[in-house]
Amino acid sequence: MLFLLLFSLLLVACGGSATPSTAIATLDPVLTQGQEVFRIHCAACHATQADMTLVGPSLAGIASQAALRVEGQDAQTYLSNAILRPSEYIVTGYQNLMPNTFGKTLSGEDFDALILYLLTLE
Repeated sequence: MLFLLLFSLLLVACGGSATPSTAIATLDPVLTQGQEVFRIHCAACHATQADMTLVGPSLAGIASQAALRVEGQDAQTYLSNAILRPSEYIVTGYQNLMPNTFGKTLSGEDFDALILYLLTLE
């Protein structure tokens, strides 16, 4: 134990670090919750990397694309409607495979957190 403490002090004194020098971005708690909801309920079918198709379309850039999908709808409205009524928002080239049960299976808090997380996917 004493050895580890001395080693850590030596690293700090020499300008080294026991932790990576690059900062790791952390999400606020609501976005972290939304990211977890996405991981559990969405990530099996939707990638967040551009040009990667799993089952449904990639959601990379969805924050800016969503506002352009349906005239008169902002991104938040489009995403909410597309999740709650997916058969009305099928992206060209994809089948109607998305479950329409998320309005019943997700709590309001989880749903809102998911939408906020999706709005970070630029």
